Amino acid sequence: MASWSEFAADVPRLADGVRRLLQQYGPGLGYLATVRADGGPRVHPVSPVLTEEGLFCFVIDSPKRRDLERDGRYALHSFPAEESDDEAYLAGRARPVTDPARVTRLARRHCAIYDIDWRLFEFSIDVAMIAQHDVAGVARPAVQVWLEPGGQSGRPGDPRPAAPPAPTVDHQGSAAA
Repeated sequence: MASWSEFAADVPRLADGVRRLLQQYGPGLGYLATVRADGGPRVHPVSPVLTEEGLFCFVIDSPKRRDLERDGRYALHSFPAEESDDEAYLAGRARPVTDPARVTRLARRHCAIYDIDWRLFEFSIDVAMIAQHDVAGVARPAVQVWLEPGGQSGRPGDPRPAAPPAPTVDHQGSAAA
């Protein structure tokens, strides 16, 4: 699992595109999918926070927060764009931020209200994708995908061999430059 800064350093153009789509209306806006206790999906709108430190979300006391506390798997999808059908998608794991100084710094910087019961989560990234529709008059979407190097295998206890770093790919499956 890569942090936002590791992901952005590895594929800066893709990270810039994800940031652009998540922040297209000013503050970050997206749909957060979590895993319910029964294994089903739960989807809610959220305001993700992108900083040089990482990708975060202030999550109030809610079923969504309990999902993240129990099972940190998530998927985050950008809000629909007004001028296009472009979309961004991230997936990975969310973990509570436990360093009080970091929580305080981010809460102050992003105007989190202290009289509300929220918890700050940091989102690591295993998968990132952007789909750009109707690029240069082409009807098929141009898709860029990034898989965290070694993120699909090579973890302790995983019998599969470590995978080589995955390149980004375009809609035809060829490596993107």
